[in-house]
Formats: sequence, structure tokens, C-alpha cells
Amino acid sequence: MKPELEFWYEFASTYSYISVMRIDELAKREGVLIKWRPFLLGPIFKSQGWATSPFNIYESKGRYMWRDIERLADKYGIPWEKPSEFPRNGLRVSRVALVAEQEGWCEEFSRKVFQANFAQDKDISDEAVIASILDSIGKSSAQVIERAKSDETKLKLRAQTEQAMEKGIFGAPTFSAGDELFWGNDRLEDAIIWVKSERI
Repeated sequence: MKPELEFWYEFASTYSYISVMRIDELAKREGVLIKWRPFLLGPIFKSQGWATSPFNIYESKGRYMWRDIERLADKYGIPWEKPSEFPRNGLRVSRVALVAEQEGWCEEFSRKVFQANFAQDKDISDEAVIASILDSIGKSSAQVIERAKSDETKLKLRAQTEQAMEKGIFGAPTFSAGDELFWGNDRLEDAIIWVKSERI
């Protein structure tokens, strides 16, 4: 069996975007299976006393992040357009992603959402934008969105976010292998090396 790595990401996260655009090629090359795990950073930030992203709270940190993302996008050849709103609300798309996770198309959907947010400056909280993404990958947008609105899906997202907190996850992206956590896009390669080493 292939070694497995859990990929915890948030749709509003800039560094998650960079990882989303890199992880598939790396994982295939290294023979690692990726388990996509969308979750919400909002409740985690709230538990730390933050009402928004720390990149908004701390001006110098935010200024650095935007320039860093520009450099990384250029380095990896990833399309980039700074969103006119940050962070965007990822609640609706996260619920849809959980439906996608159950049906096996989470990766394709997630990548399209990140591209809409960070390469096309589209409002990913807008149901019409979400429906357009679903239609573009051949899914019945009306049916999927209806499932995403169910109490079952809402509870599942809450539980997945709580699981992230229990693991000690405090930011995105985070890669987990057993009890080991690797935080940040720059730890993606380290996480893959670790999970392949069978040290878990």
C-alpha cells in the first residue's frame, strides 16, 4: 500500500493555494497517497483571540506574505492575482468539498476553487460561483449544493475542524502523518519524505 499523507487546507489560505497547485505532481512522483482534508481556520483563530487572519492583524506580516506569494507563484509557474477581498469566507465551499471528499472528486473541485479565488479574483462564497465551478467539472451543481446544505454535512465540517484542532493544527496548510505535523507550504517536501520513511 502507498504511504498516506493528510493534507489539511483552508480555501481562504494563500499558502494552501501554493500547496494545492504543487501537491499532486509531487505525490505522484514519490508514490504517496494524499488524503484531502478541508477545514475552517476561523474557529481556530477565534480560540487564539483573533477575529481575522493574522496577516490582516499584523501589517508587516501581511505585507511580507503578499510579496512571498508573488515570489512563490513566479517560482512554480502558478497563476496569481491578489484577491480584492481577504480572507474570503470559505464556509460554503468547504461544505461542498466534504461532499466531494465522500465522492472522490475533492482534489479537482478544490483546485478549481483555489484558482477562482487566487488566480481569477472571484468570490468563492458566492453560490453562483460555486455552481459554475461544479458545472465546469461535470457535477450537478443543484444536487451537490443541496447536499452541502444538509445538517449532516454541516456537522461533518464542524467535526473535521474540531479534529484539526485536536491534532494541534493552528494554520494552513498542514500535512499530518500519524502524530507528526508539518506546517506550511515549505514543509510539503519534508512531510512527503517523512511519510515515505515509515517512521510513523
